[in-house]
Amino acid sequence: AALAASMASGQALRLFPSHDLSFTSVCSPVPVSYAVFDGPSPEPPLVFLHGLFGSKLTLHPWPRSWCSKLVLTVDARNHGDSPHSPLMTYEAMSADIHLLLRQLNLSRCVLIGHSMGGKTAMVMALQWPELVERLVCVDISPSETTAISGFQNFIAAMKAVDIPRGIPRSTARRLAEEQLRPAIQEPTIRQFLLTNLVYVEDRFVWRVNLDAISQHLGELMGFPPFQVDYPGLTLFLGGSNRRVPAVSPSHSDDYPEIDRLFPEAEIQYVPDAGHWVHADQPQEFIAAICNFLRFLPL
Repeated sequence: AALAASMASGQALRLFPSHDLSFTSVCSPVPVSYAVFDGPSPEPPLVFLHGLFGSKLTLHPWPRSWCSKLVLTVDARNHGDSPHSPLMTYEAMSADIHLLLRQLNLSRCVLIGHSMGGKTAMVMALQWPELVERLVCVDISPSETTAISGFQNFIAAMKAVDIPRGIPRSTARRLAEEQLRPAIQEPTIRQFLLTNLVYVEDRFVWRVNLDAISQHLGELMGFPPFQVDYPGLTLFLGGSNRRVPAVSPSHSDDYPEIDRLFPEAEIQYVPDAGHWVHADQPQEFIAAICNFLRFLPL
């Protein structure tokens, strides 16, 4: 409501500045789906980007706690309610966010991205630093992710699920979970993947574009090369309970790359949290980010 009124009046939100759109044209941006949670301070809004196999609902329970800011949660392309596309790269996904900001006449935002969404946020900040007031990357760094074989197993198991037509949703979820169990033994991961099971035209299907994700998995596990840096304040927020932390001194490339690309970055760890920091320790997650945003100029 507040966002719509602001867009109509042109008073609360500054108009989006002119930019060279050649990059977004090459990457063929798509109009992504998003949800808006109004706050009394409309700008700069907080824009949340989820991880692989997630959706804009992944962070749904928390937005109204976010420091009285306007909040947008976004479905990445090939996820949630956003369009499917054969292209699934960080350059393309950052171009989608660029398009969204332009459509909403938002001149700046705070980007908060988890995992894949964190890499998308980093690419966005490196491509268009003038649009990103501050940056938060949750349990991810600008370096190679090593879990590609695990994601390949997830995709293969999801593709192999076969659910008969005409059965109740509860039965469909139970059958899908039983078929996923031999390949995916962790119950929480199975339940997370099952959030993508939807009923369409008398049958249950996966709403994520498994083919596009599979074809670009190598790129999604990597990070595009950049020779420029993002000069804004950045927070890398990791979970301390990971056997191999996503942001860690044990990863030889993490700290030098963070320092090179994000020279104003700070690194924090949330105690007793794994990869899904926001789900494992929601209050500590909120507190860390609100503290980082405390002195954000309006």
